[in-house]
Amino acid sequence: MSQTENRVVVRAATRADIDAIVAFNAAMAMETESKMLPPDILRAGVDAVFADPRRGFYRVAEVDGVVAGCLMITFEWSDWRNGDWWWLQSVYVKPEFRRCGVFRALYDDIERAAQSTPGVVGVRLYVEKENRRAQNTYASLGMHEADYLMYAKNFDPRIAQSR
Repeated sequence: MSQTENRVVVRAATRADIDAIVAFNAAMAMETESKMLPPDILRAGVDAVFADPRRGFYRVAEVDGVVAGCLMITFEWSDWRNGDWWWLQSVYVKPEFRRCGVFRALYDDIERAAQSTPGVVGVRLYVEKENRRAQNTYASLGMHEADYLMYAKNFDPRIAQSR
């Protein structure tokens, strides 16, 4: 374990974390898709999760009191399994805290919570096809590539079509 990993504290995000979460989501969109997200839409979207827990929830990781990363969990009902998949979304770790155990701490927290929550059948996430580093990280945590491709159709003209 690295020294940073020993200092990582994962907690439920609160409304006081909205500015950090918005900044992380904006940075992630720019890093991964070269997209600038409209700040008002992004802030409203983050706030909507806090306003309605049925949409999901956020966890943040702190290192020495500094918010170093976050992720959001959303829910997908599976009639095949009669339970919920928890989707890891909006995963972001500040560059200076990467490869220091921050994501692992977030993931371990979510995996423990999912396993102890009745009706949760597993965790899922999607990742850019070219992001081999992230794919290797997820594999090291025991996740595997699923047998599905993702298709999408964007109805929101305010947001550019994803790749």
